[in-house]
Amino acid sequence: MKFEKNFRVDVIKMEDNTLEFDMVGIDAAIANAFRRILLAEVPTMAVEKVFVYNNTSIIQDEILAHRLGLIPIKADPRLFEYRSQGDEEGTEIDTLQFQLKIKCTRNPRASKESSDPNELYIDHKVYTKHMKWVPIGNQVDLFPKADLSPVHDDILIAQLRPGQELDIVMHCVKGIGKDHAKFSPVATASYRLLPEITLLAPVEGELAEKLKRSFSPGVIELQTVNGKTVARVANSRMDTGSREIFRHEEFKNLVRMARVRDHYIFSVESTGVLPPDVLVCEAIKVLMGKSRRFLDELDNTQME
Repeated sequence: MKFEKNFRVDVIKMEDNTLEFDMVGIDAAIANAFRRILLAEVPTMAVEKVFVYNNTSIIQDEILAHRLGLIPIKADPRLFEYRSQGDEEGTEIDTLQFQLKIKCTRNPRASKESSDPNELYIDHKVYTKHMKWVPIGNQVDLFPKADLSPVHDDILIAQLRPGQELDIVMHCVKGIGKDHAKFSPVATASYRLLPEITLLAPVEGELAEKLKRSFSPGVIELQTVNGKTVARVANSRMDTGSREIFRHEEFKNLVRMARVRDHYIFSVESTGVLPPDVLVCEAIKVLMGKSRRFLDELDNTQME
């Protein structure tokens, strides 16, 4: 098939939570569907219910619950089921339970002249590291090696003063970003078309220097040919689309700016719940499932 011949995926850069890759030979509709699935249909675990037994901080219960819901939880959603509608308690296969119990006290060893809260008080800053996993049922046996905790230990939840305390239990469930943004597994997921920059005539001397300054760093490089400084396109994908070049009349007939219509540059930044390459694979599975359902519906319609 023509599509199979032209289609390819090239991984350009992959780090801990970021992935940049090229998808070549696809249509804009498929590229956008892939982006939307990454944002809204790849499931994660997030705090859904907050049971506040004691909150004497200055933060209202509703605000505190909202803050807790947005904390990314390091738990593989593929190991859990969706919670049944109407189920209030939850079970070991669909719920993770965390407890946050902390009280602020005065530091007896603090200097009397000190005004630094970090020295005067103990546990006055409540971080995500204070959230502790409380196993439900046989979860200790189900997840013996799992590190079930917030993705980041240093997210500030609240600040307390002596005598103030928090006693909270949280239930995390499986969900998708379509239902609430807290379930979205990515911080960003975007794509852009590959820029195509063509020099229509040789650009030399001071004009070459000016051309280089008109683009993002790395797009244009200067070479010395027969004693002359000549500009050439080094890496068009580094262009950010600033269009600075159109401010200069002398480049009007020297440079052509375009886009490669079937070459998409994807950037995926994970929240840390799952690695970005795993998220991409999960998004592909969701897209395949949608395609199968659509084909099944077509077959059923034809049979009728």
